[in-house]
Amino acid sequence: MKTKAAVLHSAGKPFEIEELELDGPREGEVLIKYTAAGLCHSDLHLIDNDLVPRFPIVGGHEGAGIIEDVGPGVSKVEPGDHVVCSFIPNCGHCRYCATGRSNLCDMGATILDGHMPDGSFRFHRGGTDYGAMCMLGTFSERATISEHSVVKVDDWLPLETAVLVGCGVPTGWASANYAGGVRAGDTCVVYGIGGIGINAVQGAAHAGAANVIAVDPVAFKREKALELGATHAFASADEAAAKVAELTWGQMADQALITVGTVDEQVVTDAFNVVGKGGTVVITGLANPEKLTVHLSGGVMTLFEKTVKGTLFGSANPQYDILRLLRLYQAGHVKLDELVTKRYSLEEVNEGYQDLRDGKNIRGVIMHSAD
Repeated sequence: MKTKAAVLHSAGKPFEIEELELDGPREGEVLIKYTAAGLCHSDLHLIDNDLVPRFPIVGGHEGAGIIEDVGPGVSKVEPGDHVVCSFIPNCGHCRYCATGRSNLCDMGATILDGHMPDGSFRFHRGGTDYGAMCMLGTFSERATISEHSVVKVDDWLPLETAVLVGCGVPTGWASANYAGGVRAGDTCVVYGIGGIGINAVQGAAHAGAANVIAVDPVAFKREKALELGATHAFASADEAAAKVAELTWGQMADQALITVGTVDEQVVTDAFNVVGKGGTVVITGLANPEKLTVHLSGGVMTLFEKTVKGTLFGSANPQYDILRLLRLYQAGHVKLDELVTKRYSLEEVNEGYQDLRDGKNIRGVIMHSAD
């Protein structure tokens, strides 16, 4: 069949809208008609050359839609089911899935190459194979993906809202609750209030943190953070650190969560300095893997027992936590509708990402056509 998609051919170039050929599902695969796709900063890393995929690649890794067809052996879903996609497939039986760390599933090894685990592709044009970001390619009207990449959700939930729990919401929320271990009464600092950081704010507030301090240079984002659970918001790390010292009588923060769009040495240093004895720094944001962005005093780390750790998906379990967050949304404990700043058509994908760069969006969402 044919499908319209937003494609990247190289770093430094915008998305191009193309019509591609799409193979149907093979064993263990499903055909999905995407309803909505989130505009996450991770796809910008491909353009900015911070992450290097195999080109050409169909963008998008935050998606929700309806299953249209299934291949042989698929038992997880059937045609007509509503699903949210997990940007990390989870097989359920590799070493990491079997030990409760399905966010590190071995099936995620090819998410930047964009092909299936067997090395084959489902998108093609003119004899060229096109990859799919995170094996999903949610910036396409349709895609053929692994059944291990979908989570069935209730069909009465609006998919344009549920789409947010495929990446940004659980990554941020779990960075606070799981990776950060925020507890009632803690003081938590969140650096970068975008699609992930705003949910780290929600997560820390939900955990009962006494002080949730948001740090972002954009006034609009600071205002949104205060609406969704932050107790204080500052434009700079220095202002935040001074307030933390005041609030804690010099004990400093329990957690510092780094959720900026591109991590650099300065924000890691700021986060390390703002936590006190026994404090935890969680690095959720991405940077070029070849750049060294962590330069800290080992002596201070030892003497103050500080922890610096990375996290993928906030150390959450996609199959469980995607549904869990939707239940929390239904109960009014997690805000989703308020996260969407603007909706775009597929053809407006580059406009949406420019708005993200310009600090205009907490989360933009692409709405696919109903055809």
